[in-house]
Amino acid sequence: MKLRIKGNSVRLRLLRSEVNTLIETGRLEEKIHFGSAEDAFLIYRLEHEAGLANVEVRHEQSEVTIILPTQQTVAWAETNQIGIYSAVDLGGHGTLDVIVEKDFACLDLSDADNHDTFPNPQIGAVC
Repeated sequence: MKLRIKGNSVRLRLLRSEVNTLIETGRLEEKIHFGSAEDAFLIYRLEHEAGLANVEVRHEQSEVTIILPTQQTVAWAETNQIGIYSAVDLGGHGTLDVIVEKDFACLDLSDADNHDTFPNPQIGAVC
């Protein structure tokens, strides 16, 4: 699961196997270390929850969890829909754009990271 943060936006890109794991288990989790100290890490997780009406974001210490509505998540996983896009209200801090997308193959097809990606819908397109 790739994480990209820019300004007040967070984007997660998932491989095919990760989308399958999310649907089957209800969650994905990654941990990144930023140093040798015990508390120098960030855990980011993606979950889906039945009965949820909107995307939610929870933050506790060094953990960030994005929770998607199950119905929306399953529909996204089972179709050609590229992503789930939402703006989460942060009260006095504006909004957080949350983007969860399928990870598509690079068009040059030379990247080793293309393994387990979704076929790029632009492949074969003429510029």
